[in-house]
Amino acid sequence: MSLIYDSKNFTVEAVDNPLVDRRDGGHIVINPRKRVVDLQALKPPQAIELIRLLMVVGQAMTRILNKNGVDIGRINYQDNGNWGVFKEEGPYQHFHLLGRAKSAVNQKYGQSCHFPHIDDHPEQYASLKPLTAKDVRGIRNEIEQMLAQEEYLDKNWRLYN
Repeated sequence: MSLIYDSKNFTVEAVDNPLVDRRDGGHIVINPRKRVVDLQALKPPQAIELIRLLMVVGQAMTRILNKNGVDIGRINYQDNGNWGVFKEEGPYQHFHLLGRAKSAVNQKYGQSCHFPHIDDHPEQYASLKPLTAKDVRGIRNEIEQMLAQEEYLDKNWRLYN
């Protein structure tokens, strides 16, 4: 994964082997620094930080990919964990941000995404391209600029007094 942004409790990363091809909208994941099973395990400041990150990263992803030629019309925010339920370590809390390009070929705009298990259908994922280095740099810069704006400052979200 390519690190996009690092916060106190989370990392934001571009997925190297995405579920959604860059041309179809791209794929970013927000992971907690400390493994938690699900949302209920987050402390209030972590939950607040996560929601703020989801909002900021989604906006940054939309702006930058549109600027870079991917016609994002929407972001899907997904908390799945389904593929981890039978693994020894089990599922863990993380959020997928899936861009939905209006011109998408594989994951058609306006339809729900379809993700058969990778073990059963590896061919569906083999040729999908990740975000580019230019996308990652742009999204990182956009996140940093947004978090410096008054509406996203820690104090306005009652974080880390």
